[in-house]
Amino acid sequence: MAAAARHGVMAVHGGMAMALGLALVFMLGGALYDHPEPAPDRLSRYYGAPTRFGIAMTLIWAVIGMGVGVWVAALMYWPEATPPWGWTSFGRLRPVHTSGVIFGFGGNALIATSFYVVQRTSRARLADALSPWVVLIGYNLFCLWAVSGYLMGATQSKEYAEATWYADIWLVVIWLIYFALYLRTLARRAEPHIYVANWYYLAFILVVAVLHIVNNLALPVRWTSAESFPVWAGVFDGLLIFEGSFLAIRPVNSLSHYTDWTVGHVHSGTLGWVAMIVFGAIGFPVPKHPERAEMAKPQPAA
Repeated sequence: MAAAARHGVMAVHGGMAMALGLALVFMLGGALYDHPEPAPDRLSRYYGAPTRFGIAMTLIWAVIGMGVGVWVAALMYWPEATPPWGWTSFGRLRPVHTSGVIFGFGGNALIATSFYVVQRTSRARLADALSPWVVLIGYNLFCLWAVSGYLMGATQSKEYAEATWYADIWLVVIWLIYFALYLRTLARRAEPHIYVANWYYLAFILVVAVLHIVNNLALPVRWTSAESFPVWAGVFDGLLIFEGSFLAIRPVNSLSHYTDWTVGHVHSGTLGWVAMIVFGAIGFPVPKHPERAEMAKPQPAA
């Protein structure tokens, strides 16, 4: 990617991927050389390292996304305080905030807790030791590509779907690996029932895939450029036209156009509902991880 693009956003992202790939090669080689053979009883133990990493990335992206959110909120009140560099403008910082919170904070929390829940409700270890790391590291590379691209001015200009076309393709690959890993883990379960929590996680995986493909699908202008055009342009143009007509109604316009109501209702839901659930979800497994590595066994009938 970096060699093909040679300059611009795509070249920078290719360089990121290359640096990450080299680092992972050395880390994997060192792990294979230094670590002894896995214990024979490993299949009777939960694999908690991916969950811990996912929770750590959840908190890191929370700091980034919410910190930038405070910054752009200040710019709304003091627009003259915008520094003279392009990447500090409101238009570039706002998607860093939204993507950092939605994808970085929320996405990592869902993936990390899904790995925790599926093992304990199935009484089965994750299907393999490599796929969880591919999912988590690959997903965070997508998040990093997205926010760094916004700062450099690369965007598809679609709400919550601004990432470049090659980042979208990368996320599809990661999401297929994630879906396959989840199904493979359920298939090897020792618990006869599939708990309802797993159906919810599967629904989350499928719905995100459908939304991503339908909303984000784009064709590149050139294979060596971040520029693209949406496949479903006519559909979304029609929806935008409807939204504009709806906002043209005086009572609607007076309520939601350039007022605090729109921002307020979004953040009351995000902070009061989503963030509370996320903090509760990651707050439950963290204290338990050092205590319990072995799988729970069904108790004999009295």
